[in-house]
Amino acid sequence: MTQTEVVKAKQSVGGRIASALGGTALRVFLVLVGLFWLVPTIGLLIGSVRTPADMSESGWWKVFSAPSQMTLDNYSNLLEDDTITDSILSSVMITVPATLLVVVIGALAGYAFAWMDFPGRDWWFIGVVGLLVVPVQVALLPVSKLFGEIGIFETTVGVVVFHVAFGLPFAIFLLRNFFAEIPRELLEAARLDGAGELRLFLRVVMPLGAPAIASLGIFQFLWVWNDMLIALIFADSQKPPITVALQQQVRFFGDNVQILAPGAFISMVIPLAVFFAFQRQFVSGVMAGAVK
Repeated sequence: MTQTEVVKAKQSVGGRIASALGGTALRVFLVLVGLFWLVPTIGLLIGSVRTPADMSESGWWKVFSAPSQMTLDNYSNLLEDDTITDSILSSVMITVPATLLVVVIGALAGYAFAWMDFPGRDWWFIGVVGLLVVPVQVALLPVSKLFGEIGIFETTVGVVVFHVAFGLPFAIFLLRNFFAEIPRELLEAARLDGAGELRLFLRVVMPLGAPAIASLGIFQFLWVWNDMLIALIFADSQKPPITVALQQQVRFFGDNVQILAPGAFISMVIPLAVFFAFQRQFVSGVMAGAVK
């Protein structure tokens, strides 16, 4: 081996070491960022298993030196509180149909805008895109009057209708652009085999669009579940969703922290569980089209 080859070999080894150290440093940094991001969640979890007396005397980190402070009595009290349990049920009854309706209607409309010819298709789609810039606050007063006239104000149906109406423009825009990337030859081959539009949509477009549909479902679920403004105005004041119920409990924070802490943790865990359950489809939908 010549001297030049030895120098190159040494440089390559040094480069590999530097690259490995750089990758290790990046991983350590990302882990630290992730742990820092989880600190509030960990604090809320630990706070939800401590007694009000312990929480008033010291911070949540005290539990690491005194693990005997942890108890599940708070969750027992939570299950006995009809306000919180009913609010969780109300959130489910609002979020599930609002998510499913947006996904189903958005997928059908997205397919129609992408692959079906009808008069004014492009102008209709431009109108849908224009609705994306309409702020929710602008519609609160007129929609409230409309819902009052038709009898769905302060009802679960009214909240669902509002969320569906404001969720559809984004859903149609997202799915139409995703469906438009499907190769035309694939759809034409299915039509030659005798597939109608409905069968083509269910058997070809839906499986190929699963990542985008899953991403949309996650976005819609998180938006509806975590919403408080619309729920505060349109939901039944006697059976509010969890966000409104917790906000009402905050006014009596000193007296019912043993209910507020576990209720807030459950309210946060449910959307996190939905996200992690569909994280593969979510990543695939976000990255779709990034690499050819």
